[in-house]
Amino acid sequence: MNQLKPLAERVRPQNLNEYIGQEHLTGNGAILSDAIKNKNIPSIIFWGPPGVGKTTLAKIIGNELNLPYYGLSAINAGVADVRKIIEESKKIGKVLLFLDEIHRFNKSQQDALLGAVENGNIILIGATTENPSFEVNNALLSRCQVYILKELNKDHLLKIILQAIEKDDWLKTKKIELIETEAMFIHSGGDARKLLNILELIVTQSQTEIVEINNENTIRLLQQKIALYDKNGEEHYNIISAFIKSMRGSDPNATVYYLARMLNAGENIEFIARRMLILASEDIGNANPNALLLATNCFTAIKMLGMPEARIILSQTAIYLATSTKSNASYLAIDEALSTVKKTGNLPIPLHLRNAPTQLMKDLNYGTDYKYAHVFENNFIVQEFLPDGISGQKFYEPGNNARENEQRQFLKIRWKEKYGY
Repeated sequence: MNQLKPLAERVRPQNLNEYIGQEHLTGNGAILSDAIKNKNIPSIIFWGPPGVGKTTLAKIIGNELNLPYYGLSAINAGVADVRKIIEESKKIGKVLLFLDEIHRFNKSQQDALLGAVENGNIILIGATTENPSFEVNNALLSRCQVYILKELNKDHLLKIILQAIEKDDWLKTKKIELIETEAMFIHSGGDARKLLNILELIVTQSQTEIVEINNENTIRLLQQKIALYDKNGEEHYNIISAFIKSMRGSDPNATVYYLARMLNAGENIEFIARRMLILASEDIGNANPNALLLATNCFTAIKMLGMPEARIILSQTAIYLATSTKSNASYLAIDEALSTVKKTGNLPIPLHLRNAPTQLMKDLNYGTDYKYAHVFENNFIVQEFLPDGISGQKFYEPGNNARENEQRQFLKIRWKEKYGY
């Protein structure tokens, strides 16, 4: 027994009977289980959170197919490493290449795999925590089956602990009493590798003959939960998405919860403030113009203060935005206008609206017949402002709220006949 290896490596399952979790893929009669039994494995992309068994499943497939197994990590491997394995496959026949973090390979690096995957010299198993439809190029993705690995639940995690205690020669020499596991589950974040590392740490640090595993001992050892949060990964975008949608949905409680998740994970506070600036205009707009002012001041203030004080200003602003009247009328208006511009192109500006800085332009009637609104009653006079081709087209429809209803009334008095307000 090599105790120098981490526990997670020592107890790594060698076959599907030992494998825990992903029953939708590996259970009796499941698609991947049948493919392994029939020894008919395509190239595969495993997509799922960290520590749910992607690497282990790739090694089990290699064992079951009895193929030479090569493992690379896209973090420190390059095209030269891939080509070396491709050349090796030409000499010895088909091989299995496991490429961890495949999303970290750029397009040209991924392209280097295409030929060998296409002709069958290599069975590629890529693993990624990121959505492969965004991170794996289409040519390679079309040659692979994508299997989604799910988060491990509490039953899975408990089985993993019990299996390790039963299987590992070193743990079998200890008297382990598994009293409480909740703290272990929380601190592992559902990552089986982290879970086994925690188990090994607890047993290693124990000074007593009987190792009692309970929540208090676990928390004391680990001190602080490390949040699952990759600032460049999918979880990053999931949480900011939840934060924005909670503000848009006018739920201040969910809003501050997701704000706390981001702050706890060390998210860049300027990133958070920028997103609130966007929301203040996109989702609130003229229903409450003060929202944009507050969001702008928030951005300035947090840059001046930094953490931890910035958390208070971010919270104040987020709650204000969440509880503000909502309108996306300005957002819809500019998108509708952009769509029209794309369809109609650069329509001629009406002559009376054109600037006339030269005599030639004046001779061409640039600016002629323009009516200066301020010399008319109520500072308004009906005239044409849109090009001929889209005259009368309405882009802005005020929302149904106090502030924009005032705007609607303003527009109805002036533009009811032309725009139908």
